[in-house]
Amino acid sequence: MCHIHSTNPRDILNEIKWKGLDLALCDIHYIHRGAPDDTMIIQGSQIKTIGRSFYENLQGTSIPYHRIFRIEFKGTTIYEKR
Repeated sequence: MCHIHSTNPRDILNEIKWKGLDLALCDIHYIHRGAPDDTMIIQGSQIKTIGRSFYENLQGTSIPYHRIFRIEFKGTTIYEKR
């Protein structure tokens, strides 16, 4: 079980990283207009940087945190936007 105390996507991703947990075990669900159901899912292993207002994936695309609506760690939802 992953004990994450943060409540927003940026802090959650940073907490996982700084606790030494494997970001690759995360699935990040976010709004991506034009994709099926306007949704994309990436694995944490695709995150290049965790910035102040967005994260950047390995392809160089910046995704704002407000687009994230769910984060799963090892199949368990640890964040869900209300």
